[in-house]
Amino acid sequence: QVQLVESGGRLVQAGGSLRLSCAASGRTFSGYRMGWFRQAPGKERELVAAISWSGDSTYYAGSVKGRFTIASDNAKNTVSLQMNSLKPEDTAVYYCAARPGYSTWYSGDSYWGQGTQVTVSS
Repeated sequence: QVQLVESGGRLVQAGGSLRLSCAASGRTFSGYRMGWFRQAPGKERELVAAISWSGDSTYYAGSVKGRFTIASDNAKNTVSLQMNSLKPEDTAVYYCAARPGYSTWYSGDSYWGQGTQVTVSS
């Protein structure tokens, strides 16, 4: 029933921009925290950015701070990740995730999308 569907992943040149979108459906996400994760080949999955559904608080990994912007649109049940000044090291599969505010990402209460590939060429 609950679905998180990412879109927007593409091949882009270094220095370029890309906007990922996550369409959330199947439940009310009030009180939830939404996040964007990424996993590059041979590396652990990492939290890139997170936002409360209300949009009141955000988090960014140090590696993307100043370049990426996360935003939520409650009316449309979507969460976006605007990525600017992309670098080859940003290449990864990007995943959208959602969890209750009191929970943790890697728990039975969390939902995950299938991922979308972002490839940044030099």
